[in-house]
Amino acid sequence: MWVGTAGLTIRKADSLEGFSAFLKRNPGLSWLVEVKGKVVGGILGSQDGRFGYIHHLVVLPEFHQRGIGKQLLKLCLDRIKSTGVEKCHIFINRDNPQGLEFWKKQGWTERADLSMASITFDAQSAL
Repeated sequence: MWVGTAGLTIRKADSLEGFSAFLKRNPGLSWLVEVKGKVVGGILGSQDGRFGYIHHLVVLPEFHQRGIGKQLLKLCLDRIKSTGVEKCHIFINRDNPQGLEFWKKQGWTERADLSMASITFDAQSAL
């Protein structure tokens, strides 16, 4: 489902091993929706003790406009909030304007005051 979703970047962390480890570190914060045995939507949630994070909210295009994404988001946010964190973040790829529009419609505010930087830990890493 993720692989075919425009605007979503799949990385090594999204492998079966990475996904399984993520779920173990963040129990009860992720959800799937099935229709007739087919996964049609899902959301990954996490928290680090200070902030919550939403990762990979996806609903298959043929199931859009049915409220599935909103329901997944509510479930995930309610559970993240119950952990005691007071703020939640989502990272949206710049080449995903539809994603950004969805989040804005849900009441989220785009942050223009921040930049994000990353480092990949591999044999080439300078650290």
